[in-house]
Amino acid sequence: MDLSVVIVNYNVQYFLEQCLKSVFKSGEGLRMEVFVVDNNSVDGSVEMVRKKFPQVKLIANRENMGFSKANNQAIKASEGRYVLLLNPDTVVEDDTLPKVVAFMNEHPEAGGLGVKMLDGQGRFLPESKRGLPTPSVAFFKIFGLSALFPKSRFFGKYHLGYLDNDQVHEIEVLSGAFMLLRREALEKTGYLDEDFFMYGEDIDLSYRITRSGYKNYYYPGTRIIHYKGESTKKSSINYVFVFYNAMIIFARKHFSHNNARLFSFFINLAVYFRASLAIVSRFFKKGFWPLLDAAIIFAGFYYLINYWEHQIFMVDAPIYPPEFIYIMVPGYIVFWLFSVYVSGGYDPPLKSFRIVRGIGVGTVAILVVYALLPSSLRFSRALILLGSVWALFSMLLSRAVFAFMKNKSLDPLEQNKRVLIAGDGKEAARIARMLRQAGNTAFIGLVSLKKKNPAEEDNEGYIGNIEQVNEIIEVFKINEVIFCAGEMSSQAIIDRMSELKSHPVNFKIAPPESLYIIGSNSIDTFGDLFTININAVNKPANRRNKRLFDLTMALGLLLTLPIHLFLVKKPVGFIKNLVGVIFNRKSWVGYHHNPSIQKLPALKKAVLHPADAFKKRNFELSTLKNLNHLYAKEFKIENDLRIFFKGYRNLGRR
Repeated sequence: MDLSVVIVNYNVQYFLEQCLKSVFKSGEGLRMEVFVVDNNSVDGSVEMVRKKFPQVKLIANRENMGFSKANNQAIKASEGRYVLLLNPDTVVEDDTLPKVVAFMNEHPEAGGLGVKMLDGQGRFLPESKRGLPTPSVAFFKIFGLSALFPKSRFFGKYHLGYLDNDQVHEIEVLSGAFMLLRREALEKTGYLDEDFFMYGEDIDLSYRITRSGYKNYYYPGTRIIHYKGESTKKSSINYVFVFYNAMIIFARKHFSHNNARLFSFFINLAVYFRASLAIVSRFFKKGFWPLLDAAIIFAGFYYLINYWEHQIFMVDAPIYPPEFIYIMVPGYIVFWLFSVYVSGGYDPPLKSFRIVRGIGVGTVAILVVYALLPSSLRFSRALILLGSVWALFSMLLSRAVFAFMKNKSLDPLEQNKRVLIAGDGKEAARIARMLRQAGNTAFIGLVSLKKKNPAEEDNEGYIGNIEQVNEIIEVFKINEVIFCAGEMSSQAIIDRMSELKSHPVNFKIAPPESLYIIGSNSIDTFGDLFTININAVNKPANRRNKRLFDLTMALGLLLTLPIHLFLVKKPVGFIKNLVGVIFNRKSWVGYHHNPSIQKLPALKKAVLHPADAFKKRNFELSTLKNLNHLYAKEFKIENDLRIFFKGYRNLGRR
């Protein structure tokens, strides 16, 4: 057996399917076995592997064993001369596996091998080659010196930025995303250290390989796409703690006592430093526009009040008391911003009508409340109306300026995507139809993978061929390119991504005959799941409205709690569910919870499900699946309300 490929999967079904397709294509000429170790996924990964890849040796764990233990399970059962540890969120080129096996055959001193990795946008990933994280190297990495001086031989040792990305190099640390290991070296060094649950195990094993007399190599003769940790939230505070704790385990295991203490000091310092940055970053991303809007509206209101006093009433002394400026005006602003938020004005893509609607509804609400206030607090309807005009104008203007600075579309408030589909025939047409039905694209163009004459292009909706894609992106202002994986090899896709990486476009891959499109704009994004109905439950506005519904119903139930304790079944469970909904751990209405039902847009675990709207409760699995689909694709608050009242007595369900 030449090669054993080991893939540990956890809730990334769509990436896994694409990864397996590329692996089997690449390994056609090798004697190869493929293991998938599933760490108790709930997204249908196991069922998908059994159905579509029966040749895979599947190990389905009943709990999350962690990365190291799961890999070791498969390594112990494998028979290949070489073992490849591969992440599920990767795509290998058609020639990747035969090339790396050939390299290892030619270099008997090689214990481990890594390859050139690109992210989902075709950019080189620096973790393709790494140095050992000694205390000094860790210090430079933690405090950003390695990022400031990536090519420095002194500061840039973490990612070895001074080494040519296109040359073979001997390196210290391999990436766990693609880690080819010689079995002889594995047997000598031992398998992955199971003290590492996640992160750090690749550094530990790489270090043990070099200590055993073997060499680790970086080999750029082939490339892979690595979507860079889609199954983890690398920007989360939890990731910071888990990752740096793994570094401490490594230091205690391999460094001297003094060095380990010094390393641990820097790591603990880094934890708080990075955690603070993560909190600030998250707050800034979520609060930037509301805070900016509030500041601009308040500044405009302050000017309006001064103008009103001096130019309209022609007086030098202030007419309006400080409480109007510093209490009432901020109250108006809160009304407007909350209304814009509920209207979807802060959801991408930016749409002007959402902001107009939000300001309009907020103004009406302010005027209604204003009419109910005592006369001592009613200062000026005219200023409220003028303030609303300024709020609307300033919000639209700030978005327009931002869009202009970012070189967005001519209508900066209607930033729907301009998409190019690379493919031919039925597959390209199917993807175009999916995008149109999803309703989130302003322009869809097709480029053929083979040359067509102009008449064919006009009749079939094609605007050019793949060789003209550079010019097409510039002329049509394309911001997303989707490759049809059923018609393009992984190598051809990676080639095009590398050629086009200078353009400000996002790249996606559409697996054949699938309802999802895989892509990565950042390390926090998952594959795009296009649902046919445009009012899908995973839309930001629908998620927000669903949360408001949950809170509203929870508040009503809480205020009348004694009554419900006598009416609902399982009152103890009802109280637990009520607390769970209030603290956003549960939702009143959602999917039927059956592990056999396939992946849908994620929702909180729900107390009730669509079947509760019917008197008959014992539905077959296929019916429950269809009801879940309908709920996900055609979300309406009135449906939640109907299910809530129909299933009222089951609010204590666990």
